[in-house]
Amino acid sequence: MATPARAQQNRTIETDIPARLDRLPWSRWHTRIIVALGTSWLLDGLEVTLVGSLSGILESNSGLHLTDPQVTGAATTYLAGAVLGALTFGYLTDRLGRRKLFLVTLATYSLATVASAFSWNLFSFSVFRFFTGFGIGGEYAAINSAVDELIPGKLRGTVDLIVNGTFWLGATAGSLAAMFLLSGHVPQNTGWRYAFGIGGTLGIGVLILRLFVPESPRWLMLRGHENDAGKVVGEIEEQSSRGNPKELPAPEGDKLRITVRDHTPMREIFRNITGDNRQRSILGLVLMVSQAFFFNAVFFSYGLVVKKFFHVSDRDLPMHLLPFAIASFLGPLTLGRLFDKIGRKPMITACYGIAGLLLAAILFPFAHGMLGARGLGISFSVIFFVASSAASAAYLTVSEIFPLEIRAFAIAIFYALGTMIGGVGAPLLFGFLIATNSRPNVALGYALGAALMIAGAICEKLIGVEGAGKSLESISKPLQSA
Repeated sequence: MATPARAQQNRTIETDIPARLDRLPWSRWHTRIIVALGTSWLLDGLEVTLVGSLSGILESNSGLHLTDPQVTGAATTYLAGAVLGALTFGYLTDRLGRRKLFLVTLATYSLATVASAFSWNLFSFSVFRFFTGFGIGGEYAAINSAVDELIPGKLRGTVDLIVNGTFWLGATAGSLAAMFLLSGHVPQNTGWRYAFGIGGTLGIGVLILRLFVPESPRWLMLRGHENDAGKVVGEIEEQSSRGNPKELPAPEGDKLRITVRDHTPMREIFRNITGDNRQRSILGLVLMVSQAFFFNAVFFSYGLVVKKFFHVSDRDLPMHLLPFAIASFLGPLTLGRLFDKIGRKPMITACYGIAGLLLAAILFPFAHGMLGARGLGISFSVIFFVASSAASAAYLTVSEIFPLEIRAFAIAIFYALGTMIGGVGAPLLFGFLIATNSRPNVALGYALGAALMIAGAICEKLIGVEGAGKSLESISKPLQSA
């Protein structure tokens, strides 16, 4: 789709683009878009699970001779790459457009994943994992902003949670792939390399699907390309109404008046985040930090925990991760609609609080050897049935509560801060806790995760923003509103 070289600056336009998008019924067009865009989470889940399932092989003579801290250190390298990728690509997504960047980020992920299959030592593996994370981090910002801007407001919570929950479909696929590759049908010294090839191949396939996804009409209107935005929305309306756009309900509310600019100055971005929306920034930070630590502390280290304390073999590790992953996808799939029906605040408060309390409840049994491998697996499956919805809701919250001009960069900033504070250190911390061979020490790490989730519930209860059924522009007014 061709666009003008540069829109005329400082002119005011009136548009009903957001209202036209929000009035649409769900259609096959929306399903195709979600399949093309939502797979970023699936790929991330595939990556994390493959590395977790293959941790034993990576430590063996058939792998890269890594130690427990080195395996978790590689996970930290992946997360560090994701942080830098989110910040870099998040800013560029708001500046250059959603479509350009979600193509670049997926290409980066795919190439780095394929390269991981050719790792020859810890250094090379860490470098390739860093760039894999770099691509995935960019995906979070580009994809979440694009999805929210294309989905009708009345369904945004449901769709967001299910899209983000596809991480666990990837985790399920990763567990099944690892089970096959470790079953003896493939030599162990090459099986783990094929595992990374799976992720890269899927990424390239999805990249082809994304070539047919249009630019966000909301972003186009901000940059003064209202004719292109209107053309995109017209095509969506045509497909959503099956060729009868006149039968669609009339757009609600007044037209939006905005002043055209080619970018948002950095000082204005940070003035909004740290000044005008300071309370919302605190909310986003607390939700991101708590879910990042909770998730990364448990999932990145789960394979090492069952191997160290329950003597589970390398070949059986994927079987222990599989029910965990299935339950974690069923959570958002089951609870997602309630975020639109009951509301954001009560559901986010409940999911964070229940997940924290459930984890706290297993601390004593785990620390004192009262839980076996199966019992721990069942417990974490129940916990993450709820916690996975909480983690998805953190991204939904940040995407909704900041203005259109800075949406992708805001997602990137809070993802980066949450991951650096709550996520990057979690795998390293648990690597050392597991290396002490002490269940009480590991239980202390879980206790910190439980406390952070309960803190997230309290914060949402006190200062949460209700966005159910509302347009993005009514939740947070665009900075360029005239």
